This record gives sequence, structure tokens and C-alpha cells, in this order.
Amino acid sequence: MTNIQHINKLLKDHYNGVPWIDITIAGTLKTLTAKKAAMKVDGLNSVWQIVNHMISWRNALIARVKDKPVPHPDNNFISEVKDTTAKAWKDTLKKFEKSQKDILAFLGKQKDIHLEKISPASGYSYYELVMAIIIHDSYHLGQIVLIKKMIDEG
Repeated sequence: MTNIQHINKLLKDHYNGVPWIDITIAGTLKTLTAKKAAMKVDGLNSVWQIVNHMISWRNALIARVKDKPVPHPDNNFISEVKDTTAKAWKDTLKKFEKSQKDILAFLGKQKDIHLEKISPASGYSYYELVMAIIIHDSYHLGQIVLIKKMIDEG
């Protein structure tokens, strides 16, 4: 198996497959209503804010591996969610799914050697950028699970 195939497997498993951590992003998010996703507990960001943040960084990854600079915003892609309707939550989940498809589509066109390329837009190798998204997603999935537990028990 090539490195890209391994990375694709990790991305797929973590999103909606069979990851080693036994929970997936899509599986966790689909258990949340818009109301719960928008709730804030103890001054923490809402799940919805975290999901939007994850989508934004995933989109930044795609831009950076296409050599388009994406500056780190002062708000770190965390902002208030204005539309908290069920339709808006469904649209957010679709955006997340699209970011997943975009990353996999990009990687599907590459060879392992391409992972060694340094992105002039970030100074990191494509390998580092893609692996950082997996780590970033794992970190935030943990947050989401904890916030969801706080909401469900609260």
C-alpha cells in the first residue's frame, strides 16, 4: 500500500469508516440536532462553531496544497453561528462532506512523491499538511464528543 493509500484510508475511516478510535466524525455529528449543535456549555464554543472551524481548516488545506496562500485569521475560523435552523445544520454537514470529498479527490490524483513537495503557500510539505488535518480532526472530534456528553447530561 502506498503512503497516499494509507492516508486516504485514515481519512475515510476517521470520517465515516472503521477507525481505531471506534467513533467517526460523521457518525457523531449525525446524532446532533441543530439545536444541540448550536448550544454552548460553560463558555465553550458550540459544536457547530467547531465544525465550521474544521471545515475552514480543511478548505485551507486544499487551497495550500494547490499553492494558494491562506492566512491564519485572527479569529482562527471561530465565529458565531447566525443561522441555527435545521436546514442550516444540514447544509453545514454537507459542507463538511464536501471538504472530505475534496481532500480525497486531490490525494487520489497524486503519487507519493508529491507528498514531499513543500507548499510555497505554507512552508510545510503536503504530507505534513494532510497529516495535520487528520490530527486536527481527531482533536476536535474529542471536543465534540465531550461537549455532546455535557449537553446530553445537562
